Formats: sequence, structure tokens, C-alpha cells
Amino acid sequence: MTRKIPFWDEISKPLADAGHELTVYPNNRKIERPELLAELEKGYEALLCLLTEKIDEEVLVHAGNLKMVANYAVGFDNIDVPACQRKNIMVTNTPSNKVNESVAEHAWALMLALTRRIVEAHEFMRNAAYEGWEPEIFVGQDMAGKTLGIVGMGRIGTMVAKRAEGFGMKVVSFSRSGGVSLEDLVKQSDYVSLHVPLTAETKHLINAKNLPLFKKTAYLVNTARGPVVNEVEVVEALRAGMLAGYGTDVYENEPHPNPEMLGLPNVVMTPHIASATVAARRDMGEIAVRNLVEGLAGRVPPNLVK
Repeated sequence: MTRKIPFWDEISKPLADAGHELTVYPNNRKIERPELLAELEKGYEALLCLLTEKIDEEVLVHAGNLKMVANYAVGFDNIDVPACQRKNIMVTNTPSNKVNESVAEHAWALMLALTRRIVEAHEFMRNAAYEGWEPEIFVGQDMAGKTLGIVGMGRIGTMVAKRAEGFGMKVVSFSRSGGVSLEDLVKQSDYVSLHVPLTAETKHLINAKNLPLFKKTAYLVNTARGPVVNEVEVVEALRAGMLAGYGTDVYENEPHPNPEMLGLPNVVMTPHIASATVAARRDMGEIAVRNLVEGLAGRVPPNLVK
């Protein structure tokens, strides 16, 4: 069983060629929990799911014949991996350099939108408020020569850092493999970009303890996972002038952002689209299908989550 994903009719051919019967959820929306549980009771051997599907112990009880869960995402915090492993159910994800590139580009898009006040200026123009050039209209900040702090120096973080070279920026990083402390990073940085997975250790990594350490002129960008940031405390920091702006593609209670953020002019929000490019979406689908073909054939899929 699968949700409809981009290019499905083209990329699913290897599954059909291998003799698998495919069932595609017919509605272009999230599968409601009762629907998902009822459908899985039909005895599917594999499930291709999205981040919006929470695959937990309750789901697995209803999916007694399930051998494999293929997540159409790089992250897999929506899946109870230990519960799947206890039931010998394989879990796979879709890591991809095309996805990494797309997310890195989106992080830069948010930084640029914030520092040059693009969204504010756009709304100003849409409201027909522009009456002529003024020297103080929507004055922003330069990025050249500033310091970029990257929290999580994995594949995406490294790609974000590489792009900083073109702006002549200094890069500092915080990650498990080294770099400076998180406290030192936020003290030094003019821009902080988050690229860590959501774990017990990274939940609310950005919070009321370290927000006062940020430069008052600094911008925070989140293309990782919403709960890495304590949204309530970020809003308080923005209102108190501890932070110049916040750009985010992800939310603590997705799909709903903290309503207090909606009225703040120095917040830029996008609807979880950091990896939404044609190349990335197609690559994710092809990887998911390849995982399914291999796993259902009794072989180890290339992207088995361990």
C-alpha cells in the first residue's frame, strides 16, 4: 500500500515488473488514522508512507502481515523503529544528494529572505503601498563577511557551509563529530542554520537557556525538524529583541505553526517544502521503490534503517 507520490506511475514500474500488486490511496490528503488501521488489516506486506503517517505499535498490531515500511523521507522520526525491529519489519528511508542539495538551497533562501526582508517587501508591493524610492525603506543586512553557524555538520550542513564561501562568510559548526560548543556557536554567529535529526537529545535544542546568548542582530533558520526549536520561547525571544528573525520550514505541531508567529514581521515560514524540487522528489520516489523491490525479494534494501 502507498500514498500517491510524485511521478508514481513512472517510477513504480519495477514493483509491477516484480509481480507485486500495488494499492494506491485514492485521496490527495493525509490518511486519517482509522482509515489507515482499517486498510492495513487487509494484509499488506509493505507500506510506503510519508512523514504524516505515524507508524507506531498500534499500527503494527493492525498490520499483522507487514514485512516492510518504506518511508518517503530522509528522516524517520515518524516511525517507531524499535517496535518494527521487534516484529522483524524492515524500515527504509530515502537519503539522497539531490534532497540534500534542495534542503541546503532552501536554508539559504530563508536566510536571504530574512536578511533582505523579501517577504515584507513583497507584501508591501502587493498592497500597492510603494510610492517611490526612499533611503530607509526595508533596510536589511549584508551577508558578506558575516559568520554562519551550522548546527549539525552532516551532509546537508556541509552543503550549506560550502555555499557560504561565495559570500565570503566565516563558518563555525557544532555537531557530535566536533566543532565549537553550541553556546560558543550562537554567541559568534550572525546566522544560525539547524541541520540535526530529531532525537531525545535534540528536542528543544534551541530554547530559553541559549536564546539570550544569540546576537540581537542574528537570524535563526530551521530546515531540520520543528521540535528542534521551542517555538514558544523563540517567539518570546523575537518579541524581546533577542533575535533579529526566524525562518522555518518545519513546525513543532505540524502542520500548525505557533499562532503567535503568524503576526510577526521578522518571521518567514514555508510549508515543509525544503526538499520540494522536481529532481529531489523524483529521486526520493525511485529510492523508495528500489528499497521495496529489494526488501520484498528477500534481499537487504540499500537504505535499511538500523
